[in-house]
Amino acid sequence: MLEVRKAADRGREDHGWLLSQHTFSFADYFDPRFVGFRALRVVNEDRVEGGSGFGTHGHREMEIISYVLEGALRHDDSTGGGSVIEPGDVQRMSAGTGVRHSERNASQTQDVHFYQIWIVPSERGVKPGYEQKHFSASEKRGKLRLVASPDGAEGSVKLHADARLYAGLFEHGESAALALDAGRHAWIQMARGRARVNGQELESGDGMALVEEARIEIEGISDAELLVFDLA
Repeated sequence: MLEVRKAADRGREDHGWLLSQHTFSFADYFDPRFVGFRALRVVNEDRVEGGSGFGTHGHREMEIISYVLEGALRHDDSTGGGSVIEPGDVQRMSAGTGVRHSERNASQTQDVHFYQIWIVPSERGVKPGYEQKHFSASEKRGKLRLVASPDGAEGSVKLHADARLYAGLFEHGESAALALDAGRHAWIQMARGRARVNGQELESGDGMALVEEARIEIEGISDAELLVFDLA
């Protein structure tokens, strides 16, 4: 079964300095049909103008992934961690027993465009921490590159959750496939461009749930970048 979540149907909040589009219910936006998918709780597409950002705030018991498309995002947290996240980077922050952090545009002039993703952990009470790795465009070109997993396989960042995240870049005609084990589910998030997934054409910002599907088949239509979540 396939269910498409069109980009135009997402929640939208425009604060001037921040344009945030919510695939699932978040903050003041609530849709009882879309409160998450399996362990995937939040998929927010954010654009933050130069010199602005999210001030210090707290989280608990959540795996939080930042995936930057354009610009650079400055991360600081109460564990002493700090970094700049740029295109190609994947950062995982485990909130665990509690962490305070801020995410700010690293530039005073250029907007930063990124996805923030929350996944419900399979382990509770873990020590807060973060991990960040870079995955080059060549690693993702015409294929699905594993970028986050429970065991850190293939050099991916490690999640405290039963989820595997893949990222791919596809030009017109490029294709890839991913088998899903019995009982697994998948969510596709189009970051930009257009692609065909299991026969369904998706555009930038669209999402799609796959339930009781044995295989994901992706074909690029126009300069596509997408994220694939393999979920219990």
